[in-house]
Amino acid sequence: SLIIKISKNKLVNRSVLIDKTGKVRSHYDKIHMYDVVLSKKEKYFESKTFIAGKKIKSFKVFKNKAGKSFFNVVAGNNKVIATSQAYKTENSLKKGIESVRKNATKKNLS
Repeated sequence: SLIIKISKNKLVNRSVLIDKTGKVRSHYDKIHMYDVVLSKKEKYFESKTFIAGKKIKSFKVFKNKAGKSFFNVVAGNNKVIATSQAYKTENSLKKGIESVRKNATKKNLS
């Protein structure tokens, strides 16, 4: 990941996909901010410094033992942040992925 300054007071945590020729093909800005209070003295608020990304970049498709397909939504750090239902057909799987691309936000994937 790279820390990129995008405004006077805000940063993004960005992963970059570079092809074998060295060209940047895509990037992903981290969606989930790490905000936590561990104790009165120990608190972390990533959202005070970073702006959350807005788009999901990757889906991994699998088949279960019953032969139905499902997908994982994968963040730029390669962590699975959501898993779909099982789909009977390839067409319904594609529609599910497109729906997540269109409608998912950082809030409803938390």
